[in-house]
Amino acid sequence: MRMQLPRVLAAVWCLIEICSQLGACDPPQAIERVRGDAVIRAPFDSSEIVITTTDRLAGAVHSLTWNGREFINSTDHGRQLQSACSFDSGLSNPFWAECFNPTEAGSRRDGAGPISSSRLLSMELFGPTELKTKTQMAFWLAPGEKSSGRPAINSTVLSDHSLEKHIRIGYQSMPNVIEYEAIFTVPESESHRFAQFEAVTGYMPPEFSKFWKFDTESKQLEPLSDGPGEQSSPVVLANETGTHAMGVFSPAQPSPGYSNAGYGRFRFPAEKVVKWNCVFRVRHDTRVPPGEYRYQVFVALGTLEQVRSALERLSSR
Repeated sequence: MRMQLPRVLAAVWCLIEICSQLGACDPPQAIERVRGDAVIRAPFDSSEIVITTTDRLAGAVHSLTWNGREFINSTDHGRQLQSACSFDSGLSNPFWAECFNPTEAGSRRDGAGPISSSRLLSMELFGPTELKTKTQMAFWLAPGEKSSGRPAINSTVLSDHSLEKHIRIGYQSMPNVIEYEAIFTVPESESHRFAQFEAVTGYMPPEFSKFWKFDTESKQLEPLSDGPGEQSSPVVLANETGTHAMGVFSPAQPSPGYSNAGYGRFRFPAEKVVKWNCVFRVRHDTRVPPGEYRYQVFVALGTLEQVRSALERLSSR
């Protein structure tokens, strides 16, 4: 064997020389890391709406404040103002949302730590009130983890799914309305028959304890039970006195075939957090088409009456 070693080395060097001539052995180029820390702001009433994204969350929204109050309960890498999506396994197993769940801010195992498993690809600021990001989303569950006893379907931590979001404070002379556009890209390499897009969700502090639904016909707010789950009317969460509230509306609701769903509300007493979301679904007999899925959502905040008024204008356009 020792006598053959020089020949082996010669063959290796020959391969290296061929590769170098073809450019196949060029050293990998360093990937420039994109930072996720940004702040946008705009005046509303006697205060400012301030939105903060952080590097810890791969550019997801960590904080939204107005009139002395924080509207987001950003604890781990799931409780933000953010976007996520979920898919079936393509098998006969029942769909479970967290088992194949690309998530903007990161994965469950990121915990409350300083690093996200998601990868921020780009961030752009357009003046003081507007930003865009593109993120390669991590799966919420790492391979081998389980959610309520159901195992993760994904075999990697980082997914091939990307999210582009565009946030702008102020919309058509409504300074308390945030326009939130989410563009999900489903990769060509995957095959699913069911897709669930959580275009945007807001995890809020527990003092936003009053749940309301906005009737798009009467333009009035009505009390909403804890559920949990979705129904067809836009959702508003407010504090006890109505001095601070947040609501959600999308002109794209409802998804075809899901007329009784779309807007969710949830209360998690043990975790001391409440949540709303705006969800879209796509079902296909053979395969959900890969490519872009674009959703426009509006988030209104202010007093309870200011939010109701904004939802009235948005739903009347």
